[in-house]
Amino acid sequence: QVQLVESGGGLVQAGGSLRLSCAASGRTFSSHAMGWFRQAPGKEREFVGGIDWIGVRTYSLEVVKGRFTISRDNAKNMVYLQMNSLKPEDTAVYYCAAMGTARATLGRRSDEYEYWGQGTQVTVSP
Repeated sequence: QVQLVESGGGLVQAGGSLRLSCAASGRTFSSHAMGWFRQAPGKEREFVGGIDWIGVRTYSLEVVKGRFTISRDNAKNMVYLQMNSLKPEDTAVYYCAAMGTARATLGRRSDEYEYWGQGTQVTVSP
């Protein structure tokens, strides 16, 4: 059974940092693109960024603006989202997702991802 489990969320003051982790189990995702999405209350889920199977990163410039970094450790079947200079508008539930097809081009839409974690809450106070 495939599982993605996010961790590392919490409450942080504006300007602070958090590092989210996503642990995958049940299969190896080293050949799969992995993405991070977020959903704030009353808003649609949005793409934050992702990393494809060869390590190329793509970010939503509108969301990230140079503050976030995605990385992966294939040996550990882990993906990370380092978030710096956090702002109150970054408050959301953050989700890790994996594309189902190996070596597929990284997607930006949530419907392109087959596997999802349960999400981790990130709250940024003013």
